Amino acid sequence: MPYPTDIEIAQACEMQPISKIAARAGICDEYLEPYGKYKAKIDPALLRECPGEDGKLILVTAITPTPAGEGKTTTTIGLADGLSRIGKNVVVALREPSLGPVFGIKGGAAGGGYAQVVPMEDINLHFTGDFHAIGAANNLLAAMLDNHIQQGNALHIDPRRITWKRCVDMNDRQLRFVVDGLGGKANGTPREDGFDITVASEIMAVFCLASSLTDLKERLSRIVVAYSYEGEPVTAGDLKAVGAMTALLKDALKPNLVQTLEGTPAFVHGGPFANIAHGCNSVMATRMALKLGDYAVTEAGFGADLGAEKFLDIKCRMAGLKPSAVVVVATVRALKMHGGLSKKDLGQEDLAALEKGIPNLLRHVSNIRNVYGLPCVVAVNRFPTDTDAEIEFIIAKCRELGVNTVLSTVWAEGGKGGEALAREVVRLCEEEKPEFRFSYPLELSISEKIEAIVKRIYGGSGVSILPAAQKQIDELTRLGFAGLPVCVAKTQYSFSDDPVKLGAPEDFTVTVKNVKVSAGAGFLVVLTGDIMTMPGLPKVPAAEKIDVDEFGKISGLF
Repeated sequence: MPYPTDIEIAQACEMQPISKIAARAGICDEYLEPYGKYKAKIDPALLRECPGEDGKLILVTAITPTPAGEGKTTTTIGLADGLSRIGKNVVVALREPSLGPVFGIKGGAAGGGYAQVVPMEDINLHFTGDFHAIGAANNLLAAMLDNHIQQGNALHIDPRRITWKRCVDMNDRQLRFVVDGLGGKANGTPREDGFDITVASEIMAVFCLASSLTDLKERLSRIVVAYSYEGEPVTAGDLKAVGAMTALLKDALKPNLVQTLEGTPAFVHGGPFANIAHGCNSVMATRMALKLGDYAVTEAGFGADLGAEKFLDIKCRMAGLKPSAVVVVATVRALKMHGGLSKKDLGQEDLAALEKGIPNLLRHVSNIRNVYGLPCVVAVNRFPTDTDAEIEFIIAKCRELGVNTVLSTVWAEGGKGGEALAREVVRLCEEEKPEFRFSYPLELSISEKIEAIVKRIYGGSGVSILPAAQKQIDELTRLGFAGLPVCVAKTQYSFSDDPVKLGAPEDFTVTVKNVKVSAGAGFLVVLTGDIMTMPGLPKVPAAEKIDVDEFGKISGLF
């Protein structure tokens, strides 16, 4: 008999009314805004009006991803349920899934097996409409920008130096490069243009880093959308777009409350990708989780070189957050792929491949411990084909770095399979003192900050900055943006900017092709390698397998 799919497991779950979940989290009715029976928005006033100390912040990250899978979100949810099972007051905070991966190849972001957040279908599709609001605010700004040019261009905007793109939350390569404004004078100014996927929009980054509605407005006003003929930045504030954009976003900014399969309170809010953005859920949701739980468990996208680096160097720096412990998720299968084994051969014991691949895990662990000064545990998602010898090999290698390894079976057993991990996380929080520090100081130049990440986190030898990117760096420095942190956009499949360099490559350089300011978000975006901000669908999209019956029941959603 085949094992049930994720959606079958989720649909078999008997969910609790969201009011009961809110009560479990300690949320009073006055802050609760239900969206049906099983979802709710939480009024941000809770953060201002509810006293109490913050709990411990636990970050879940992972090794460099492979097609074999790692299970970071699944582990995050299973760890939260495990903490609950051992008697701890815990709240989990996750990102919202983008429709791009849902209909593409990666799948959703609601966990898997018996470690999921529900209602799974809602979370993976429209949810509470946050992404639609973000897309609408983004595209309103684009429309007002082009209309300003059409109506006389009082700000002297140079159409050749417009940096703001429209967005849509879908993988659509056809929209990467377009020419618009065609059809004569009445239809706008013809120019080259393009679309980003919504999760790559600066509005998404602003949304996730804002600490309040007032902070949101201030960040929106600073967004640079173009440059004038005189070379000066033109902002959303200059276009008088901020009030209307905030009106579109005011309800979306309220964190979403749902539940795990085991009834643990979960905030799912915001969703930037970690390879092209900062890859973390919203600051407001994280703060709510800390306010309500003795333990707040959150995750950052892709490998620790992307999501965790940006969580620690950008989000924690801006929001004043201090993690108490970090979980690095790995699988034997993925490490063997990093060692050169093909996906079809992963079911065989191969200690030689594991030995070649495990430096990837060890570099991530070393970064967390030695660069950031944080206590760490390795969580190994065990598969039936993993042998005892392979598991012991990983445990021994991690022990050499002073890090414990815990087997996780949360996919198959839910919170029960996360109890051992939960106990180790509690031990780290109680017995080890973090000496949290960033990987670079803001006082460094833009180039020096990029180089610091490449050398200290990626393990590379340096950077190669193309002439066009150097010109951008010089201009951004002249305009006063050099003091911002940097958000490196690169492939998620390697420490380097080359996706085929697996394991823990050395002596490589990272090529910087483009540097732009996200002044509203408060960081500089550094584009490397062949990274794109609008993905495409695969040859066989996941969308082909999704269907709905006459009763409205969805199938094929993983």
